[in-house]
Amino acid sequence: MKLTIFNSDGTQSREEDFAGLPVFEGDKGRQALKEVIVAIRANKRQGTHSTKTRGEVRGGGKKPWKQKGTGRARAGSIRSPLWGGGGVVFGPKPRDYSKKINARVKSLAFRRALFERASAGEIAVIDGFVASPAKTRVVNQVVGRIAPKGRVLLVDSPFAADTLRAARNLGRVFLQEATQLNPWDLAQYRKIIVSSKALEAILARAKGDNNG
Repeated sequence: MKLTIFNSDGTQSREEDFAGLPVFEGDKGRQALKEVIVAIRANKRQGTHSTKTRGEVRGGGKKPWKQKGTGRARAGSIRSPLWGGGGVVFGPKPRDYSKKINARVKSLAFRRALFERASAGEIAVIDGFVASPAKTRVVNQVVGRIAPKGRVLLVDSPFAADTLRAARNLGRVFLQEATQLNPWDLAQYRKIIVSSKALEAILARAKGDNNG
């Protein structure tokens, strides 16, 4: 499978064939990809949401008015769910949203996501993220030449301190280490720009996952 390779300044490009990229036929791996993305997003949820039932809301111990003779509906507590400021019926309580996915499914999902984006031409390779000088303006120019629009993910292994400082103020640019790259990272950005070093690490992961 061929990928487009750019110079460090993003001006010139060439195509190169990478035999290590995973290849799929049909829908194999798509269900695994869906399951892993759902699990990743679920695992990011804190699950700290909480509401109070009528027994937990403060006050309401006294009956608002007598049972009969007032002409009004019967009421036993001002903290009834029917009243403003009352409890909540079947409201959310703290819970654990995390999902467990086995290693083989994760591996298959990673390879499938890599294949999907590479085959669509949405992964670009850059010789290296060398910003000279190390300025946000320079990084923005380089990224703009490769991906003029949309959210962009930069992947390196590892990032230089100068690159991190220069890129962190760009609103549409996000950074991820090659060792931490996951299917959700591969799926949610319009363009993925990886350094040559990062691509080697990614292909090594994909090869290792394939053997596992």
